[in-house]
Amino acid sequence: CRKKGIPQSKYLKKGFVDTSEKILDTYGKTPQHQKRHALSDEANKERNKFIFQLSGEQWTEFPDSLKEQLYLKEWHVYSTLIQTIPAYIALFQDLRVLELSKNQINHLPVEIGCLKKLKVLNVSFNNLKSVPPELGDCENLEKLDLSGNMEITELPFELSNLKQVTVVDVSANKIHSIPICVLRMSNLLWLDISSNNLKDLPEDIDRLDQLQTLLLQKNKLTYLPRALVNMPKLSLLVVSGDDLVEIPTAVCESTTGLKFISLKDSPVETIVSEDTEAIIESKREREQFEKEFMKAYIEDLKERDSTPSYTTKVLLSLQL
Repeated sequence: CRKKGIPQSKYLKKGFVDTSEKILDTYGKTPQHQKRHALSDEANKERNKFIFQLSGEQWTEFPDSLKEQLYLKEWHVYSTLIQTIPAYIALFQDLRVLELSKNQINHLPVEIGCLKKLKVLNVSFNNLKSVPPELGDCENLEKLDLSGNMEITELPFELSNLKQVTVVDVSANKIHSIPICVLRMSNLLWLDISSNNLKDLPEDIDRLDQLQTLLLQKNKLTYLPRALVNMPKLSLLVVSGDDLVEIPTAVCESTTGLKFISLKDSPVETIVSEDTEAIIESKREREQFEKEFMKAYIEDLKERDSTPSYTTKVLLSLQL
């Protein structure tokens, strides 16, 4: 419904989604919608000239013809068996978007630092174990998504140079503390570091004075620092409540409009199997599902026309 531009009021009945096909059909046949659709198609056709798309498990490497398309501005490669990003990526000086989600990529080449115009890098749900320091040379980067790689333990200090970054997602990895480079990203608005191994938060986390959304659920946090109250722009804080023994009262009673949400984690059953790869894949799929759930939940919060005032003070417990 959202993709078709249908307002929430058209498909929600008493809080539940109405999946009736009539809503989609009726809305889609209105002249105004048809006109917008035609204009959108024309714009997409022009835009697609500069976009490279690839998907499917039949692909184990990039096609040779890609080398001849140096004018491309976007790569969208997903759900393939590709393991390596070619070094000649450095030649794509106009590249703005590099979406490489759900592949088998095991490392990022140092040549990625040559992409000075790159704004979006998404290498989520691959097999990365580290990030090259050269990524810090992508000075215009605005969105960095390294989620779901499961093995990343830290980020290089050189990423401190990414002063334009507004979104960082390193969820579903093995990070033990918020990287110093992240604390130096002065324009950061969204930080998702959920499903890692965080045991505490730095006392100077309030250096991120522009941060609006902080997702910390599924870590090993036992307390939250009072410094969170000193973050004037923070409007959404999500944590897991199982291990927390200390939460500053000021966080729950914040007068800045902060929505504080504590998720009640359901126990993860131990899977006994000889096929280790199957276990890893299952965990990836679970993480991906939970990310989609949280994304939809947060989008729904943003779309509500009005929010009851008590949501700024009440601790919500959700059973996933």
